[in-house]
Amino acid sequence: MPERRSREGTIEHSRPRRLERQRAEELLRERSRLRDAKDYAGADTLRDQLRDGGWGAVDSPEGSRLEQLGLPPVLRHVSMVTLLHGWPGDAQRWLDGVLAHTSAYDYEALMVDNSGKPEVSSWAAGLEPSGLEAERLRVITLDPLEGWAQAANHALEAAAGEVVVLFDPGVELKGDVAGPLLDALADPEVAVAGAFGVRAVGRIGHFHAEPGPDVDAVEGYVLAFRRQDALDAGGFDRKFRFYRLADFDLSYRLRDLRGGRARALPDLPVTKHEHRLWEALDEEERERLSRRNYYRLLEVWGKRQDLLRQ
Repeated sequence: MPERRSREGTIEHSRPRRLERQRAEELLRERSRLRDAKDYAGADTLRDQLRDGGWGAVDSPEGSRLEQLGLPPVLRHVSMVTLLHGWPGDAQRWLDGVLAHTSAYDYEALMVDNSGKPEVSSWAAGLEPSGLEAERLRVITLDPLEGWAQAANHALEAAAGEVVVLFDPGVELKGDVAGPLLDALADPEVAVAGAFGVRAVGRIGHFHAEPGPDVDAVEGYVLAFRRQDALDAGGFDRKFRFYRLADFDLSYRLRDLRGGRARALPDLPVTKHEHRLWEALDEEERERLSRRNYYRLLEVWGKRQDLLRQ
């Protein structure tokens, strides 16, 4: 995708442009010729080129035709992401903080609605950003609804940023959060970074809060990583239908991918408000869901003493 540099020197990506229909028709005919010649790899390359240009190739016994598609989002340096399970007031507070404190960066604000609640969809439909804010704000609605980890994977797949910062919507940004996280991830040895870190004492599973900077895992209140690394690591483990410990599991996946470190930045200007997914459950249900995730974490990582911070 074409790039341009701003006066500050950061890379900004130009907006995707739709191929002219005449050019798309030419590519479609060439694709059909390659398919007839059984050059399926070449045909797939042209299919991808059409899709990137806003056109789909629809095949039928009568031949192939063009279908106009939505253009892909503009590539960004960083995606500020949150998952919504209700409570639009929390979402608005999170969004206000992102818009107020991230304008110095090439960013997008991406919200994934996994609530199925009309008050959330009504709130999202009523958002009226203007100017650059309108170009940088996206809301994706999941239907059917997914478990927490799989909803996060949808966000990961949809994100346009090279770096993804995943937030709990109960987190309020009080200042520049993106900058320190991007600086931390500029170090190729850092696989994951965030505001709140933990250390596993003696064994994985026995966690204590740790100010860092080097930690064993990062809590999901503010969780930053390179998008491609997360995709290469398989994303979030979809067996974590409840949110607890899915953040630690991804931290270990990212660290295990290339032997990277986890970094805590305790001075990030964020405030944690009520954690709604936790508070919405009674104590018995919290314990049941948390125990299931704990056993899953131990099953995968419990014997990996090499991942403990020395």
